[in-house]
Amino acid sequence: MKAFLVGGAVRDRLLGLPVRERDWVVVGESPEAMIARGFRPVGRDFPVFLHPETHEEYALARTERKTAPGYRGFVVHAEPDVTLEQDLERRDLTINAMAETPDGRLVDPFGGRRDLDARLLRHVSPAFAEDPVRILRVARFTARLTPLGFRVAPETLVEMRRMVEAGEVDALVPERVWAELGKALAEPAPSSFFRTLRDCGALERLFPEIERLFGVPQPPQHHPEIDTGVHTLMVLDQAARLTADPSARFAALTHDLGKALTPPELWPSHRGHERLGLDALNALCDRFRAPNAYRRLAEKVMRYHGLCHRAAELRTSTLVDLLDRLGALKRQDDTLELFLLACEADARGRTGFEDRPYPQADWLRQARRAAVEVDSRALLEQQLKGPAFGQALRRVRIAAVRRLKADRQAPA
Repeated sequence: MKAFLVGGAVRDRLLGLPVRERDWVVVGESPEAMIARGFRPVGRDFPVFLHPETHEEYALARTERKTAPGYRGFVVHAEPDVTLEQDLERRDLTINAMAETPDGRLVDPFGGRRDLDARLLRHVSPAFAEDPVRILRVARFTARLTPLGFRVAPETLVEMRRMVEAGEVDALVPERVWAELGKALAEPAPSSFFRTLRDCGALERLFPEIERLFGVPQPPQHHPEIDTGVHTLMVLDQAARLTADPSARFAALTHDLGKALTPPELWPSHRGHERLGLDALNALCDRFRAPNAYRRLAEKVMRYHGLCHRAAELRTSTLVDLLDRLGALKRQDDTLELFLLACEADARGRTGFEDRPYPQADWLRQARRAAVEVDSRALLEQQLKGPAFGQALRRVRIAAVRRLKADRQAPA
């Protein structure tokens, strides 16, 4: 059986990166022959099989022919006469169109090794324009490889713009867009995903809520970068520094959507943007069927990031109420830390503020600990029930946080 290691495993090995998974292309075989060898078929749209021992994926070499708009309009040809080069030619980028023989020899008909050395993301052939998912994949690869110096080849960016203008991205289904977004948010430089989409015009089509932030000014004394879109991507970069959690990064990305809805005559002020952006956030989450955990965290960060920034100035009762609204007073709730990380990313996502400390987070952590550790047995002994118990517990928690605040402010 002629099997070749292909795609990401070859690319990442040449880059000196960890190889996460190994995919193989098989030339000269039929589905029946693969099953007879003990391989288990798993492909829905084209012949893919799992190795009986390693469980790695082995796909029959194939070609594709475009028959309709979008990314599903293809007829697949996977017969024994398809060559390895024909299979590689249908792939998206040259750095993903390399193969390796079992003895380690590189098969590189389209210059992938050359583009690796030049740090270029270049499309393989005109067939690139047939699949709009490739726009998202290129953007996602920039999120992964920008820290290594990669950039999109100029001719590939031109091709991506043509695809957007032709309406190809409009055929993408929400689940596929979210899948690529989720992967991009987990990469080292997720802001590059959105910059690349903006460069080719796809951001406006896919994420208009983000596109509308660019060109919206903010008060320069608080935001030396001024532009809200620039600030948003800086916040996303800071979130990537602080946490690998994609839901916190999503919350950082969307926290200021309301600023795009401020009437221009009120610029650069954005009073009330925390409430104003909720409809836009929900529209984005509805459109791409975002997981509920992403939506809930993003709503909390949008609503309350301003209060978090002013935590040290808040009245004790307001602080306890904030913790309650965040769900932080429930012992089983563990989202406060993600909320604080997103808020810290917002504070640092400004020109000149990138390395500033964020003591508000520690203060909220301490206040939460004091409020949660309140002994409520005395209240239970009073046989308080319902609203009366809740009100009494709130008063006790406020008193506990007030004592903590007094201790913090007391001279050493």
